[in-house]
This record gives sequence, C-alpha cells and structure tokens, in this order.
Amino acid sequence: MLKHVFKLVWNRKRSSLLLIMEIFVAFLVLFVVVTAGVFYADNYRQPLGFSYEQVWNIKIDLQTPNDDSWSPEMVQTTEQLYLALRDFPEIEAAAGAFSAPYGSVFGIRDRHSLNIYDGKQLEMYVNEVTDDFREVMGLHLTQGRWFEKSDDGMNWKPVVINQRLSRELFGDDDPINKKFAPWSVDGEEYRIVGVIPDFRKNGEYSGAGNYLFVRRRLDNPRERPPRNFVIKVRANTPVEFEERLITKLQSVARDWSLEVKSLRQMRETSLQLYLLPIMAGGLVVSFLMLMVALGLEGVLWQNVMQRRREIGLRRAKGATVAAIYKQILSEVFALASFGLAIGVIVILQIPLLDLIGFISAKVYLSGLFISLVLIYALTLAAGLYPSWLATKVQPAEALHYE
Repeated sequence: MLKHVFKLVWNRKRSSLLLIMEIFVAFLVLFVVVTAGVFYADNYRQPLGFSYEQVWNIKIDLQTPNDDSWSPEMVQTTEQLYLALRDFPEIEAAAGAFSAPYGSVFGIRDRHSLNIYDGKQLEMYVNEVTDDFREVMGLHLTQGRWFEKSDDGMNWKPVVINQRLSRELFGDDDPINKKFAPWSVDGEEYRIVGVIPDFRKNGEYSGAGNYLFVRRRLDNPRERPPRNFVIKVRANTPVEFEERLITKLQSVARDWSLEVKSLRQMRETSLQLYLLPIMAGGLVVSFLMLMVALGLEGVLWQNVMQRRREIGLRRAKGATVAAIYKQILSEVFALASFGLAIGVIVILQIPLLDLIGFISAKVYLSGLFISLVLIYALTLAAGLYPSWLATKVQPAEALHYE
C-alpha cells in the first residue's frame, strides 16, 4: 500500500513540484524559528549567574571619540561620581563596570578573542569591573577569591573567569594562580584569582559563553574609567530618589550625559529585542504554512473531483469510509514527505559547516523533530476536508462514466 501511494505521487511529480518546493521552503523557515524558540526556552531555564533585583545602572557618556581615549580629568570626575554614590544612604553598594548586564543585547562591544598558545582562537566576553561589582550583582565564587584592595600592590593583573572558560583553558586542572594572556596588546601579565559559575550578561535568552572579569581601579589614571556604574539600592527606596540621584551626579559631571535605569527595565527591553526576530519569523512562517495548507487542500480537492469514478468503483467493491480516508491522507502525507526529505537532508548538513556551535545537539534535534510534527499536523488538517468529500462519493456515481 505504502509503495503504491509513493508511486502515485512520484508519477505526478511534475504537477506537484511547486507544492513540494513550497513545503521544503516552509519547513526550512519553520525549523529556524522553532529551533531558535527551543534554544531560548532551554536557556531561560538555566541559572543567570547574577541578581538584577534592586540593581540600577547609570550609563555614562564620557564624550570621548573612542574607548581608549580619556584624560586624567575624566578619571578624576569618575572617581568623584563613585564617591557621590557612596554618600547616599539608599545605596547599599556601588561599582564601576565597562559593560553592564543587559546593556548590549548581543554583546558586541565586550567580546574579545583569546589567543591560546597552541594557536587556537577562543571567543569570550571580557568585562572590566571594580572591586564592589561582586557585592552589587550578587556573584558567587566556586573557586578562589574576588578582587580586593591588596591587589593594588601586585605587579600583575588579577582576573576572574567563569567555569566554562576554565574548562576550555585548563580542563579539570585547578586554574587558580595560572598565568595566561587574554590579549597581547598591553604586554601585562594576568593571573586567575577566582572562578564563578556561568555568567550570562545578556540575559535569560542568551546562551552560556566564556566570560572573564578584569580588575579596574577608579583612581588609576593609566586605566580607562568605567562606562557604567551599577548600584544596589535598598528595598522600599522611594521613586523620588532617582531624581535626587541624577541631580547630584549631574552637579559632579556637568558636561556628561547620564542615564539611570533599573536592571529590571533593561531586562524587559533585552527580552523584547531577543523575541523580535522570533516574532518576525513567526509571521513569515504563518504565511508560508497558510500557503502550504491551501496548496495541499487545493491539490487534494482537484484529485478527488478527477477521481470520482475510481473512488466510486472502490466503494462498489466494498471499500469502507476508513479505507477512503486512509487512501487520500496517505497520498497527501507522501507528497509532504518528498518536500520534508529534501529539507531534512539540507538541515543535517548545517552542523558540518560549524556555523551553529553554540546550539547543543539536543536543541537542534528537538527543533527538527518539532518542525516535522508541525508540518505533518498541517498536512493532516489540510487533507481532512478533501478526504471527507471523497467518502461522500457513492458507488453509483461510477456508472455515469459508462
């Protein structure tokens, strides 16, 4: 039976070629959208690595042409801003950071390449923070320690890495006090002093990546000042505190542009930006699926009308309603399978190009399985009405052709 059905569809391949290609394209787009959705859902269940509750971010525009251009006056003003923040009783802790959580959704500004000594390039996120960053963001250490005042006297720079980067660099070995060069432009020596769990700065939908924190001092004119201050405010802080905070900070940095937002607000914006491509893709997929459904239903309806004699003869020979349903639906499923087979072959080639290394095999295969189920479910829905019409053909109608 199955062989006969596929043979029938293959014999009509020229007339069905356009529909097969529509199914193929719709399947590919659906796979991309579904896999992205599964990827986001899987990420959302993972630990974030920090706490955003009661944390505000103060974004600073230093009015410099680039990140590596600053003056001693800018460094001094930044330090004064920090001292002003410490004067507010509503603020539990304050810290400087080059990049704030949820600040850049796709993490372009703070991504660097790490040169491994065997020539391998390892991607990682790098952030420059002050000593109080851990207290503000509620970070937890799994090994070693965080930055502290005693690091001022060291002739090397302390760094803290996440567990993922530790595994990439040293496997199961203890990384504490290990030397390495995250980049070679400044010629300084770096040593690992601590390890934290996975830290996903860009939010719940972002995947786990390699992350590294470099210690920065606010009073060192040789080091660039932070672009952000993150502050931990006390619970039940009144709304009017934000206005007092901005007024005080602007009096310290009169010519600078300061923007204050809670991390909760930044989080909502970040999540929306992540979902926009999914929503746009969903609209495209919905249109393509509608076209496929209408095409399948139209082809089946035409086949039923053209094959009324054949169906009538089958009914006259004792074919049941269930058998007619099975025949028509089998043909439409076979037609869809041709398009899906091409799509599956193409999709299975993508991992070989090493373009989606950030997506796990579980997520990839889940997206493929869900997409197949959705296409077949659509095929079933599109074939129900033409199949029902076929069951209404009476045996006597075959006699009209004699």
